Order: sequence, then C-alpha cells, then structure tokens
Amino acid sequence: MRQLIYLPIFAFAVIFASDQIPAPAQEKPILIQNGTLHTVSHGVLEHTDILFENGIITRIDDNIVPNPEMEVIDAGGKHIYPGLIASVSTLGLVEVSAVRATVDYDEVGDMTPEVRANVSYNPDSELIPITRSNGVLFVNTMPTGGRLTGQSSLMMMDGWTWEDATLNHPTALHVNWPDMWIDTNPNSKTPVSEQEENRRKALKELNELIDRVRQYQKIIDNPPKSRPHDVAHDLRLEAMIPYANGEKPFFIHAFDARQIETAVHWSIKQNVKIVIVGGWDAWRVTEILKEHQIPVIIEGTLRTPWRRNSDYSEAYALPAWLYEAGVSFCISTAGNAFQAAHVRDLPNHAAMAAAFGLPMDVALRSITLSAAEILGVDDQIGSLDIGKDASLFIADGDILEITSHVEQAYILGTTTDMNDRHKTLYKKYLEKYKQLGILGK
Repeated sequence: MRQLIYLPIFAFAVIFASDQIPAPAQEKPILIQNGTLHTVSHGVLEHTDILFENGIITRIDDNIVPNPEMEVIDAGGKHIYPGLIASVSTLGLVEVSAVRATVDYDEVGDMTPEVRANVSYNPDSELIPITRSNGVLFVNTMPTGGRLTGQSSLMMMDGWTWEDATLNHPTALHVNWPDMWIDTNPNSKTPVSEQEENRRKALKELNELIDRVRQYQKIIDNPPKSRPHDVAHDLRLEAMIPYANGEKPFFIHAFDARQIETAVHWSIKQNVKIVIVGGWDAWRVTEILKEHQIPVIIEGTLRTPWRRNSDYSEAYALPAWLYEAGVSFCISTAGNAFQAAHVRDLPNHAAMAAAFGLPMDVALRSITLSAAEILGVDDQIGSLDIGKDASLFIADGDILEITSHVEQAYILGTTTDMNDRHKTLYKKYLEKYKQLGILGK
C-alpha cells in the first residue's frame, strides 16, 4: 500500500527533476579581463578586470596581471553584472501548478508563522536552470497560504540540497493583508455587516497573536525561578519573536491604497518593521510610505491595468512614480504560484519600467542592490564590490535589452552549468527542421 502511495510522487519527481550537476566550490582564482562592469554601487567601469577567489571578489582594477594559478577569461566587448534578485516568488516550491504532487507552497491553517520555505525547496527543479539563464541567481521563495503564511528564504540558483542553496533564512514573515474594500452591491453574496466583521476579526486575530508573542518572550527570558523547566515551548510563538520585536520585517502583501495605509498605521501602532509587497496602489499613498520609510516590492510591471478606468501605462510607470516620490522600492515578478515559471522575465520587468521613465541605472538597481537592501543582504550581494560574494554573470549585451544573452554565470565563484530545458529543446527542434530540409544546413 505504501508503494502505491509513494510511487506516483516518485514518478513526478523523476519527470520534473533537472539532470544538471551543481557546480563544485571554486577551486582556483578566476580573472575576467577587459569587461564592462556594471557595479551598480559605483557606476559602469569600461575595460576593467575583476578577480575573485574562494567565492569572494578580491580585486577590481585595470590591467590585473594574471599568474599561472588563475583561470583567465577575456570579456572584451562583454558586460558583467551582479546576480539579479527576485524578491518574492514560489520558485522551488512548485513545478507545475496543475500537478498537486509538485506543489508545496501552502500549509494547513490560517496562522502558520513557523513554516519555513527553504526546507521545502526543490533544488532539482527544471525552473532553476531556466531562471539563471537570464541572470537571476537569487530568489526569495515564500509560502503563500492563509493569513500569516510563514517565513521566506533567500535561495541561490544552484546546489545539491536546500541547505546548500540557502543563502539567508529567514528573510521575512509574510502576511496576506485583509481586504479593506467593502462590496456594497445589494446583490453581493456576503452582506456588508459580515464583510466588516470578517475584516475586524482578521486584524484582531493578528494583533492578539503579536500580544501573545510578546508575553511569551517575557516568560522565556524570565522563567519562573521555582520551576524554570516547566515553561512550555511553542514553535509558532517562538518563530514570531524576531518580527514582534522589530529585528526582522513583516512582508505585507497589499495592493489597494486602503490596505497599504492600514498596514502602515498597524506597523506604527505595533512598532514593527514592514515591507509592502504588491503595492500596485503605492503611487497613491507615497507621502505616508516616504514619511515612515516603508519600502515597496513591486510585483511585476508586465501586467494589465488593475482598474477599468486606469491608464494603460499605470503598471509600467509605477516604479518611476515611486522613484520620483522618494519611496524605496525594488521590482520583482509576481509572487503567486502560476508565475514561478516566469521568474526568468525579471530583467524584462525592469526594462519596461525603464521604458516608461525610470532611469536605466535605477532600473538595474531595482533588481540588484535595492532588492538586496530590502532583503537585508546588501553586504553580501547586489553589486560588484571588493569583499562581496562573487555572484555575477557575463552577458553579450545590456541585460535590460531582451535580445541580450547570458553567456556564463558564477554563484559564490562557482562556474554554473548554463544549459537548460529551453536550450535543449531549441537545439533538438533546430536539428529536426535541418534534417527535414525546412532550414538550411
């Protein structure tokens, strides 16, 4: 019976597993010469060399003299970028949304702060090599179900196990903010009074849970002297301590202006850190976001207008509007399960923002250093600087141009396999049509 239960799951794992071998740790220094370095932090450096060893960038200079121990790469005419960062995604937690055996982004229950995304991360996903082929080397993967969905983890796009692939955990605790909009249509299935009560109940439960966490922390920090070992540990409450005391941020998934404003006021009242995720209406409430220094993770620019009366370019121009208003932000792809296969489009989302008013250097920053700052890892990744992780890639053109190709990527200095399922199928059918005489030899 047990074999019958697990055999289908095993079959799906085989069908959807990548056959690529993760790269070993960097064995010798790598010197990339004469490239165009897009440092992000210090502008663009033409005809410049970059040296990294043991996974760390050790030197950026002109005409670095190589030695016999180095692997030397001539990048003349090529562009070198820090690895791109997808700030929210379910990549690694879902392979095919319609195949239940490949889906693991949702836990039972409405409040599950103890859930960790990285322990469910699938390092053999076919989507990983496809994603890194577009320069996306880091993904902040997250659970999505319920009100308090769980903790996200920043994952590297290479590794044998989830432990190997985890760069940082936890990055944030995710909250699906209650809908502040009330449907007053007389034909609505849910009466107005019930909608209002559901909203009050959701916020009350969230506030009460945080109060319990703070009470629990007091007990843990100061257990009863007479019976110190009798304190019952609660994994759910313990998981929330760094967020309730302001060490780590809540990522509040909110799209409507009323949701965003309510979330900001809640964070002030509770004295916690928050980041707005989604933020499609953030341009309407820039004053409160700037005043309280609340960053926004924009979930996609390649989308249709949210409202029927919205201008067609609203989604495209949103990053430029936030930039002009002085609001901190980064750009990500949509974080829902259906978009896991499209994280590879991240540079195209930034490119669209650049086409609608966002300066090119800021557009690049929005998917590199700005994302790293919001995720709290800007001391490791997000720019090409001495002492940071050697997680970068070489492209044959501007990464914000859709015609550019990533030729080689390095994660912590390791030379990653650049093949993927898309490239394999392209080569297969190219050969097919050549043999059939449809294409030239």
